[in-house]
Amino acid sequence: MSDSYGVGATSPRVVAAARDALAGRRRGWRALLPFTGPAFVASVAYMDPGNFATNIQGGASYGYRLLWVVVLANLTAMLFQSLSAKLGIATGRNLAELARDNAPRAVTLGMWIVSEFGAMATDLAEFLGAIIALFLLFHIPMLAGALITGILTYAILALHRFGFRTMESVIGSLVGVIAVCYLVEAIVARPNWGQVLYHSVVPWLGGSSSVLLAVGIVGATVMPHAIYLHSALTQDRIVGESRAELARIVRFSYVDVIIALSIAGLVNLAMMFMSAAVFHAAGHSRVADITTAYRTLEPLLGNLAAFVFLASLMASGISSSVVGTMAGQVIMQSFVGFTVPIWVRRLVTMLPALIVVAVGLNVTQTLIVSQVILSFVLPVPVVALVWLTARRDTMGALVNGPAVTLLAVVAAGAILTLNGILIWTSLHPR
Repeated sequence: MSDSYGVGATSPRVVAAARDALAGRRRGWRALLPFTGPAFVASVAYMDPGNFATNIQGGASYGYRLLWVVVLANLTAMLFQSLSAKLGIATGRNLAELARDNAPRAVTLGMWIVSEFGAMATDLAEFLGAIIALFLLFHIPMLAGALITGILTYAILALHRFGFRTMESVIGSLVGVIAVCYLVEAIVARPNWGQVLYHSVVPWLGGSSSVLLAVGIVGATVMPHAIYLHSALTQDRIVGESRAELARIVRFSYVDVIIALSIAGLVNLAMMFMSAAVFHAAGHSRVADITTAYRTLEPLLGNLAAFVFLASLMASGISSSVVGTMAGQVIMQSFVGFTVPIWVRRLVTMLPALIVVAVGLNVTQTLIVSQVILSFVLPVPVVALVWLTARRDTMGALVNGPAVTLLAVVAAGAILTLNGILIWTSLHPR
């Protein structure tokens, strides 16, 4: 089934290396290497253009004060991606398939519809990011940029025929580009590291605008489609032949998640504290647009910083669009048993972005709204994931312990609480 939604076929060399590691013939980092990849693919969703929009606006408007939301969201993402990976390894099936088989038909249909809306919101953000970067870097008209982005993402998706390792390597390389770009940005921006550390752990929320951004940051960081996709990436990648092997594969997957999402978390923090150090500190608190951010960066930090910013945005938009298409295929095929060729889904999911560009809507505000939509979609896969991984009849010996289940319930409750605060502040503005 993996071939049909673009995850990639089995890579014999990787499987052989994994078997050597499980047998104790590979040790140290060489033992870990065959099991790395799925979390790096999923991590792209945590560095997509929606993150640029929400983090830049958050840093410009409120300085360092919303960094704690980024930290909280990233820790929550680590928890849920770890559980998703474990679900696929333990059961050999993905989250959407198991939800379909264990929930009433009406609930399954509702989950599929909501998840498809989430996938469309995700793809809208990713596509718009790449289009903006192409426009600002090379002055390519946005409609033409949309077509170029579509062609590039489809070309990368076509690599799945060469095996999952090829796809993982390409996407991992794009993650590396984003990370290096933000390392450069962090050096050039020279943030106040004391403020970065303080506000990374001390919570703060102001009025309804800051709450909207906080929810958008959560929606941009903890991604519904990535939770679905991760279980599909691990479900038949390396198949354990005993309980002990399954447990070892799960432990390797946890390390994969920690490394990949730590990189994603640092990139997200860098996005916000760069914006705080450059825009908020200079009195540009109303920089709420990616285009304005780029043009403001140039006189403040120079051409290199502006170029690096757009290079990271383009890598983010293209790579996350690939991952979003893969996730959309997983969601459709697993929930309703229906799939379409990847090029058809790629073409259809381009349409919302084309409409936004053609109508002339504010693309950055559209990005932020899309992330808020994702935050409201997020409870659907999260609740299903917590429910399924806590069931012994589903997970067997790898069922969540009481402490893990409690932690997952608390994290899910925090997401629901943020959404409730958003509704309340929207109805009762200060």
